[in-house]
Amino acid sequence: MDQTVKENLKRIFGFSQFRGNQEAIVDNVLNGSNTFVIMPTGAGKSLCYQLPAVIQDGTAIVISPLIALMKNQVDQLNAFGINAHFLNSTLNKSETTKVKKEVLAGKTKLLYVAPESLTKEDNILFLKDAKLSFVAIDEAHCISEWGHDFRPEYRKIKSIIAQIGSNLPIVALTATATPKVQQDIQRNLQMEEADIFKSSFNRTNLFYEVRPKVKNETKKQIIKYIKSHKGKSGIIYCLSRKKVQELADLLKVNGIKAAPYHAGLEQNVRVKNQDDFLNEEVDVIVATIAFGMGIDKPDVRYVIHYDVPKSLEGYYQETGRAGRDGLEGHCLMFYKYDDIIKLEKFNKDKPVTERENARVLLQEMAAYAESSICRRKFLLHYFGELMAEDCGHCDNCKKPKEKFEGMEHLEAVIGAVKETNNRFNMDHIVNVVRGESNDYISSYKHDKLKVFGIGKDEDERTWKTVIRQAMIGGFLEKDIENYGVIKITKKGEEYLKAPYAFPIYKDHDFEGMIENETPEEAPAGGGKAYDEKLFELLKAERKKVAKAKGLPPYVIFQDPSLEEMATVYPTSREELAQINGVGMGKVAKFGTSFLKLIENYVEENEIITASDVVVKTAGSRSKVKISIIQQVDRKINLDEIADNLNMSMSELLQEIEQIIYSGTKLNINYYIENIMDEEREDILHDYFMTADTDNIRVALNELEDEDFAEEEIRVYRIKFISDHAN
Repeated sequence: MDQTVKENLKRIFGFSQFRGNQEAIVDNVLNGSNTFVIMPTGAGKSLCYQLPAVIQDGTAIVISPLIALMKNQVDQLNAFGINAHFLNSTLNKSETTKVKKEVLAGKTKLLYVAPESLTKEDNILFLKDAKLSFVAIDEAHCISEWGHDFRPEYRKIKSIIAQIGSNLPIVALTATATPKVQQDIQRNLQMEEADIFKSSFNRTNLFYEVRPKVKNETKKQIIKYIKSHKGKSGIIYCLSRKKVQELADLLKVNGIKAAPYHAGLEQNVRVKNQDDFLNEEVDVIVATIAFGMGIDKPDVRYVIHYDVPKSLEGYYQETGRAGRDGLEGHCLMFYKYDDIIKLEKFNKDKPVTERENARVLLQEMAAYAESSICRRKFLLHYFGELMAEDCGHCDNCKKPKEKFEGMEHLEAVIGAVKETNNRFNMDHIVNVVRGESNDYISSYKHDKLKVFGIGKDEDERTWKTVIRQAMIGGFLEKDIENYGVIKITKKGEEYLKAPYAFPIYKDHDFEGMIENETPEEAPAGGGKAYDEKLFELLKAERKKVAKAKGLPPYVIFQDPSLEEMATVYPTSREELAQINGVGMGKVAKFGTSFLKLIENYVEENEIITASDVVVKTAGSRSKVKISIIQQVDRKINLDEIADNLNMSMSELLQEIEQIIYSGTKLNINYYIENIMDEEREDILHDYFMTADTDNIRVALNELEDEDFAEEEIRVYRIKFISDHAN
């Protein structure tokens, strides 16, 4: 490489050497060759076209999809003393004239253009008269319908470039491209002959984690998480503007320096919030996906997905905004399958092909979240990169996983792909293996195959897991031409001839987790997230208070409440009332001795209390809860209340349980007298008085002979807690 190039690298950009493929790419561009760059976020993609643009004569056109990104890049280049401009809809007439004048005078080295502006007749004419060096197409995945951010106007770029100048070299750049998307980009730009530079997608400094998304709990976890990373920069992604606004407000109420960012905000507000984030006036940006493309902030320490993204490409690009300086970055996603279903509904009005594409991408997203194999392995495989060992640096590698010997399972799926001639998708293969007959299967006579029904004892979920792990293991692969179709590989053929032991990891059952438990905050160094010593002291105190009052301990406070006390150390009545399942009623009745105990403990152990992790709500008490309390006061039948509020009886009981567990007294005797006689009431009273737990499942088992319905026990438990604890 020419020494002057290295000198320019140092003189203009301040770097003494290139990273990764940068040097070879710059060389290729300077030689006037078509160049295709696939390089993850944070690996220095922009430099690959900025440096050649500065060195060469003429102006380089950079086609970029986002206006915010252009401003950010142009500001940076101007700070380096490089003459760069952008041409988009935010400029007025005189500003546009000034930009064009500088380009035509040969002063401008880089001109950023939105694809929409590029199609305007007067811009095409003006560019024809300019001396141009090359065209760089940033975020090139926007060309492909399989890319995570498809834009129809990107499809026209090639024909417009042809109008501007016949032999202009093209540089296409993207931070995410599956093999399918890569092929689409090359075909559309007619650059199948281009030199391809693909960097590894492995961002070793990022820690990937997925947690179940639990109503009300997730916001609490996010606040706790941010408070434990005080002063560090983070981005939280939500899918809707409404959710962005809501979450940003909630964080602010809880003393976190946060700001929203979405397309519905005034342009000047958006710019201010983005600048505040870059200038560290704000720690957290809550955003829709419009934020962050090309935002060069190296020290984002965490990226949280409050909602599931629409594709793994989108997820990879968004998580890639963490740790661009090579230091730690935490990528945390909250997941529930309901969110996937919701996103599928959004696609219902799209044309059939587009809808089907979107569905496949969403299923890949769900598979990633639910999979218990190494997350990095899964991601890299998606981008066409195989990784032999587990990474040891993601939640799945850190947690022990359930697995089973899968040799026969693996043989079955590889055999099914082979016997159906490598022409079908995952759903079809699963149906064949499970022996699910339908018209489609019988039309191909697949119900006559040897493998048909070989796996009928296992559910669909298990077989999908096996197929995915067979693909990640390199035994099967996706057909690039017919996306979604699964083919057998050479390794798969060999496996059928000589099978060997192969462990299959069971997927996470997120729905089960959501139903049955609240996830524990991931502790920093193993062990429990809460202070175990304090927890034991609180349990002893609870026992003492319960004994004195003649009540079971759980009536005083439940275990999750004690765990939370041992996590956040509340030392005032207000702080204690904010603990889940406590409320002011219980504080008044039982709080004094617990507060005294925590206060002494904090003092003796010199603990800095985390009163800052108490979650305040942005609004007043929920209207639903107030409405329930008012209707119960008026002695309205519970079935009727459920109807009035348009909820099921089970949902209503859940709301009432939250009200009474937080210490508010509710008198539902009028309803109980309607549904059970005194004798049954006495049985339940005696049971709860002596039980170790108020768990409904346990009660159903213990009272099996009495033939109680679950609803009866739940309703009586409400009366019992309300009478004795509140």
